[in-house]
Amino acid sequence: MDNDCTVLVIEDDDEARAPLCEFLGAAGYRVRAARGGGEALAELGAAPAGAVLLDLVMPEPDGFEVLRRVRERDPALPVIVLSALSQTEDVVRAMKLGATDYLPKPFDPAELELVLRRALDGRGRARADAARSGAVAEAPDPGAIPLLSGAMDRVRELVERIADTDVPVLLVGESGVGKDVIARRIHAESRRAARPFVKINCAALPGELLESELFGHEKGAFTGAHAEKPGKFELAHEGTIFLDEIGEMDPRLQAKLLQVLQDEEFYRVGGKRPVRVDARVVVATNRNLELAIRQGSFREDLFYRLNVVTVRVPPLRERKEEIGPLVRHFVRKYRERYQGGLEEVPPEVMERFHAYDWPGNVRELENLVRRLVVLRDPAMVLGELGAPRAAAAGPAPVNVAANHVRPGAPALHAALPEDAPLKDVARRAARIAEREAILRALMRTGWNKRKAAKRLQVSYKALLYKIKDCGIVDPRDAATVDEA
Repeated sequence: MDNDCTVLVIEDDDEARAPLCEFLGAAGYRVRAARGGGEALAELGAAPAGAVLLDLVMPEPDGFEVLRRVRERDPALPVIVLSALSQTEDVVRAMKLGATDYLPKPFDPAELELVLRRALDGRGRARADAARSGAVAEAPDPGAIPLLSGAMDRVRELVERIADTDVPVLLVGESGVGKDVIARRIHAESRRAARPFVKINCAALPGELLESELFGHEKGAFTGAHAEKPGKFELAHEGTIFLDEIGEMDPRLQAKLLQVLQDEEFYRVGGKRPVRVDARVVVATNRNLELAIRQGSFREDLFYRLNVVTVRVPPLRERKEEIGPLVRHFVRKYRERYQGGLEEVPPEVMERFHAYDWPGNVRELENLVRRLVVLRDPAMVLGELGAPRAAAAGPAPVNVAANHVRPGAPALHAALPEDAPLKDVARRAARIAEREAILRALMRTGWNKRKAAKRLQVSYKALLYKIKDCGIVDPRDAATVDEA
């Protein structure tokens, strides 16, 4: 197990620390513990950790000071605050100092595991890049990612024109094109740049939990709500809240979001008094919302509230001149993260990168470069890109089955023996066709497995089994697979 799976628990209360460490150990994490701020800083200085669970109320230095010093050392280290403090101003202070997330004590262990997993798998990992300036950032400086193509000129122009206004922004584009990068750039160039930038993925949480995450809850609002908890909207006060995959939001929550946009106030779950908030709203989707309106899954009034300014982020296949700068950026990024690895992508791989259509867009490119840096084996990446196109034959159809195969998956396209029985040939052909059908359905639904299951007319569980059996990997999760 590497350092990315190591959790440092900073808790001065023995009765609280021991069961927490035991729970994390049973969940499969490597656990280190510190009884106070000084000991915690010494632990982090001695060896890195993948995430930190931090109590705020401790003898000097207290949790706030520990958080500040941690951010000075490592802006990207996930720090999850655990505290009996429930005052909103304390939570906001911790978030401004760079906390990745916050859980009030006592907390539900299942909720802790969910928050920790989000932090460690990369969705919550890069929360605090601008701690020194007092801002909350979810990723490194967005300007670090090159956006150099002519296809992005219109995007840059729109960002410059709307950044310093407070109008809602709707970002549309395929999965993996970098809509979150554009959202951060809008925030970074706005008058709210020194205030929090808070992101939440609307597809990552079920409706009940998403409502609590967005709007917070009062103590006793539901089972497990042991203390008051402010939501992401409150944490984004005077800053920007980015709602990714807005098209997946439950219609009931869409009505509550509409209220926030109209009245700038809302009620926490179980709350009886309105909470006023001043947060700029940026949303993103890979769905056709106008079609969703006709199908009854998205509110028309909310669409018109959000669709003040629409920014289309083009797919990578329309901006291939960015591939070279992006590859160099990702090589630097992962060589620094892993303290070494492949120094330069070979010319034959770059040639194939430029010939490939990138159904997974920038996210897929990043995952492949990450794999190259770590494994230093171009052959593994070239195999996933499929055969190069023949120059005289015109565009070859993309073999989707070859593009998202989990390492170690059965090689369905390997040659059969010349004297293979006909039934084996038929079985192999059926499995290849099945894998390609599943991949096409996943791509058409933005890798939403429940919707893909409906398209394929199979149960959700049956689809999950088939995905595993075929060795299919979601390009958004490929980085996690690489490290497994």
